[in-house]
Amino acid sequence: MKEKQQRFQSNEEIKEHIEKCIDWIRDIVETANCKGVLVGLSGGIDSAVVANLLVRAFPQNSLGVILPVDSSNEDLDHANKVVEACKIKSIEIDLSEEKNSILNKTNEALHMLRVPVHGNRKLSDGNLRARLRMSTLYAIANEMNYLVVGTDNKAELYTGYFTKYGDGGVDILPLASLLKNEVYQWGEYLGVPEEIIHKNPSAGLWEGQSDEEEMGITYEKIDRYLIGKDIPVKDELLLKKLHHSTEHKRKMPPIFDLKNV
Repeated sequence: MKEKQQRFQSNEEIKEHIEKCIDWIRDIVETANCKGVLVGLSGGIDSAVVANLLVRAFPQNSLGVILPVDSSNEDLDHANKVVEACKIKSIEIDLSEEKNSILNKTNEALHMLRVPVHGNRKLSDGNLRARLRMSTLYAIANEMNYLVVGTDNKAELYTGYFTKYGDGGVDILPLASLLKNEVYQWGEYLGVPEEIIHKNPSAGLWEGQSDEEEMGITYEKIDRYLIGKDIPVKDELLLKKLHHSTEHKRKMPPIFDLKNV
């Protein structure tokens, strides 16, 4: 593993923070008058840690939802290993057919309209996967009176590395104050399977997709920057650009106010 950037110094401190996070999740659910919590399981470290937190907060009222959309066999295998390791109840719903149907209908309609398109098929495909998953999670959550729990960490939130109204569409974010490496620390403490801890971070939006390659910077450098350590100037400029260009993802949509007319 690369050079570690972190603020937790011992297992006792990690344990204390995890217990406080679990209590926080319980308080949020109680305040919302809901019965439990669910999370979409991708096979990655972030959702694996969240699943472990949820099953500890609500052993009988937590759910892991596996939502393959033309997903790799490895991601599905890892998602199921998370389920086995933390013993969370789970369901699996394949959304590949729905995703392909929507994209095909969209392209056919645009072709008939003869409007110019920018050719962002890969981006449209990836974002649609995330948004279909969000819609499915909320359909389940509504039926069960559960809250949808997000998996974004501090690095992803700062850079805007999430799909607007996709994986960014959630009720609570228990990991949003954690550096990426701190998520790994929590994962190790909670007993997340080793192959998930050591796999290359990926949102699984398309085959071979890598978080760090897509962002153009490593999580290690993002973590360094977020705790005030020096990183190369070009990387600092990139992070500032990412943060600025994704500001709209962290805010409510602009509202036209008649009072200012």
